[in-house]
Amino acid sequence: MTDQVKRPRPRYDEGCLAAHALNVIGDRWALLVVRELMFAPKRFQMIRAGLPGVTASVLTGRLAQLVQAGTIDHNDRLGIYALTDLGRGLLPVLEALCQWALTMPGHDPKRFISPSALMISMGVNLQRDLIAGKTFVAGFDLGTESFDMRLADGVLRTTAARPPDTPFLLRGTGNTLAIAVYGAHPLSDLMSQGVVTAEGDVDSATEFLSLFRLAPQPYHHRVCKWAPRSGFLSLRTNVRGLMEIRASSDVSS
Repeated sequence: MTDQVKRPRPRYDEGCLAAHALNVIGDRWALLVVRELMFAPKRFQMIRAGLPGVTASVLTGRLAQLVQAGTIDHNDRLGIYALTDLGRGLLPVLEALCQWALTMPGHDPKRFISPSALMISMGVNLQRDLIAGKTFVAGFDLGTESFDMRLADGVLRTTAARPPDTPFLLRGTGNTLAIAVYGAHPLSDLMSQGVVTAEGDVDSATEFLSLFRLAPQPYHHRVCKWAPRSGFLSLRTNVRGLMEIRASSDVSS
């Protein structure tokens, strides 16, 4: 085994579970690599396309570490990287970071937004008070990646799909589609300006996009309560996921 794939020395010498998690996925770029694989297996260059600031050598090292940690599988013959169940289990972590980031000043949406980043963001920023009784099937084509997004029974499910077979299809980049999803301009104006394109039921697409907003929302997570008599922590679970990831056999190269 080369030095590159040896398990690194723990950065945090603590028994804290958060510290243990950071020892596994806390290096720079690690969680963003996981983000890029959340919807479909990919080859090296496709992963790198979603992380324009990473060098090839750093990405190689991070992938090796994540394979070593058991969060990513690597098919050496095909050169394909895919998340394991452990890796897919990091989706709530990414979602929680997005929710927390909404409370922090300084976010610049003009910076690069990858297709996977936008899909995860939409799962976080769905306004739950607006979706009662609503059902939608939406398609997104971002050139190198495309997605099928379905809202039903209060749950948003996103799947990699090529091509999406949906009542409407929105085309653009991660950044231009983010303008359509979160911006103040109507979809019709963005279409006339050539910012994004849309096919199919544009009225339905407009209504669907109105369900998303960049605004802090109540967290849906496990709540720790201190039980003073026993001195132990009790956990109450009130999780209802906004997004469900289905394994895809599609491979992006």
